[in-house]
Amino acid sequence: MTLPWYKRTLRWGQTNLTEKDPARYDAEWWRAHWRRTKVQGVIVNAGGIVAYYPSRFELQHRAEFLGDRDLYGEIVAAARSEGLTVLARMDSNRAHQPLYDAHPDWFAIDAEGNPYRAGKLYVACVTGPYYQEFLTGILEEVIERTAPDGLTDNSWSGLGRDQICYCPNCRHSFGQELPTRVDWADPAYRQWIRWSYDQRLAVWDLNNEVTRRAGGPDCLWIGMNGGEVVAQSKRLRDDVEICKRASIFLLDSQWRHDESGFQANADSGKRLHGLLGWETLIPESTAMYDAGTPTFRLGSKPEPEARMWALEGFAGGIQPWWHHIGSVHEDRRQYATAGPLFDWHSQHEAFLVNREPVATVGLLWSQRSVDFHGKDDPETTSQLPYRGWVDALIRARIPYLPTHEVDASFAVLIIPNIGVLTDAQCEALTAYVEGGGRLVVTGESSLYDEWGDRRDDFALAELLGVHHEGKRFEAGKVDWETYDAHTYLRIEDRAIADGFDDTDVLPFGGQLEVVHSKAPAVTYVPPFPIYPPEKSWMAEPRTDVPALVLGERTAYLAADLDRLYAQYHHPDHGRLLANLVRWAARDDIPLQVEGAGVLDCQLYRQGDTLVLHLVNLDQGGAWRGRLEELTPSGPFTVRVRGTGSRARFLVAGVDAEVNEQDGWITVGVDRITDHEVVVLS
Repeated sequence: MTLPWYKRTLRWGQTNLTEKDPARYDAEWWRAHWRRTKVQGVIVNAGGIVAYYPSRFELQHRAEFLGDRDLYGEIVAAARSEGLTVLARMDSNRAHQPLYDAHPDWFAIDAEGNPYRAGKLYVACVTGPYYQEFLTGILEEVIERTAPDGLTDNSWSGLGRDQICYCPNCRHSFGQELPTRVDWADPAYRQWIRWSYDQRLAVWDLNNEVTRRAGGPDCLWIGMNGGEVVAQSKRLRDDVEICKRASIFLLDSQWRHDESGFQANADSGKRLHGLLGWETLIPESTAMYDAGTPTFRLGSKPEPEARMWALEGFAGGIQPWWHHIGSVHEDRRQYATAGPLFDWHSQHEAFLVNREPVATVGLLWSQRSVDFHGKDDPETTSQLPYRGWVDALIRARIPYLPTHEVDASFAVLIIPNIGVLTDAQCEALTAYVEGGGRLVVTGESSLYDEWGDRRDDFALAELLGVHHEGKRFEAGKVDWETYDAHTYLRIEDRAIADGFDDTDVLPFGGQLEVVHSKAPAVTYVPPFPIYPPEKSWMAEPRTDVPALVLGERTAYLAADLDRLYAQYHHPDHGRLLANLVRWAARDDIPLQVEGAGVLDCQLYRQGDTLVLHLVNLDQGGAWRGRLEELTPSGPFTVRVRGTGSRARFLVAGVDAEVNEQDGWITVGVDRITDHEVVVLS
């Protein structure tokens, strides 16, 4: 039986048309490029902001150079002749002046009644007839004309959470007075946040109802989504509920951001698979153009930069999808990037899908906490602590999986400053520990209820053996004239001091939740002058202020080392985080890798076979700026818990002998340029 398109289309291509392209699109060249890159599906601009076919809807703006041509239909026909899956692409939340003039009540307005605009375009309201009637008619028209396999939309969710719409449709639908401004203390604004998520889900459900009715049960509408929780929250897109509805997830996460690194792509893949299941495909729109800071839509992204982003995606269970802006480019270097990547993926696709991850460490995330704890600054409050743990675990080569649920299958759960934990979540965490699990908890986790109201104490206080005293030591400004951030941590318990044999103190410089507890494992050394050097001595070398508290099966970290590590990557901070996980795991970690360099290690199981991705992040530009060239690293000695007698290196294309002893497989990896995939059987 043939699988539906959303289960069998692994490689995608997209030439994102501009209004000029009807006058210059070279169909034969792009057909040849489809073949060169071994794509199995294409995403073709249809309508919305700009129509690339002669629509019967007069107010749908036609591409400036379209004339009477049906460029969309021509590309679909060409793709069909190549045996490719076709998705019709929409870009729907904005419109031109004539449509606004005809139907101003379809568009979002501010409190003064002024329309929200994006440049010269007007932003439609998701609750009104634009979404409910006009766009649904366009979806039906596109399906009637070309019968695409499905439809997608990359700007489907309307205004973000910082812009409140006061149109009559919203006033009626909300059912009470709309909040007057962004104010996380206002119950109306909190309710508006949850209501706004529901309105976007209603768009998703309506569009799927329309496309399936018009095109059959497999004619799905799939809105494109971002990969990071904060970005999704700001767009009012509920990842958990969307993934319940998605038979395929179109990931519009096109490039590496300086603050997160290539490793963020594998983390996104694992996080989303944790919601979708590992059998669901996650194609990712990877920019071949020079995306980043700054962005050049018609320039070529350096090949190593695009390559590393895609390879981290492979490691996290993401499928490739090349993306160009426009059909003609004077910078033709971008055409050479996808071929080798897609060819390698085609050769080894059997090992890149239909597999289950192997990890004993879970990293909890919460979109609700991003909203109601992170509030106006979710990047600092929520994202940095999470990212710090990601980077520390990668640096320590400890396999982990993101999880939004308390999953008893993990030996260790990390709770990275998740301030908002509901009573039910706290009960589940208590049951998890009582059932044998181990917790590593940081910062303000559980100090707030489901709406972000502060509790009198941690909801997990008894479990962790700590009580919040209602205050915090702030980091202060880092400079030579003030010294609020010139603080240290004193190691009191050597159980977490691996690698710190020759020191009793560690640099800190962060913020500390002030808690009460007995016998802390690490204590706080308060600030003292940096300058002049004659004054730079510890006036108070020892306190009883806890920075880390160890219980029998729990660890509570009051010092924000996870946030600091994401920002500065001080090696002492990363090592202490990794030490905490190893202490909690009691050696229940299925992978050990020795050798110099930074590797992102992702381990999977396929039946009796183990598949290990090793991505070399030890690159000159792997953390900031564009990556210009690849820097090999190695050798490494890899030990994996399991059984097997042979290793196949999919990148090097060679076989190797392994040593199996005491339930561990050991194999040497001499050299990794960008990545290696080791198949153990």
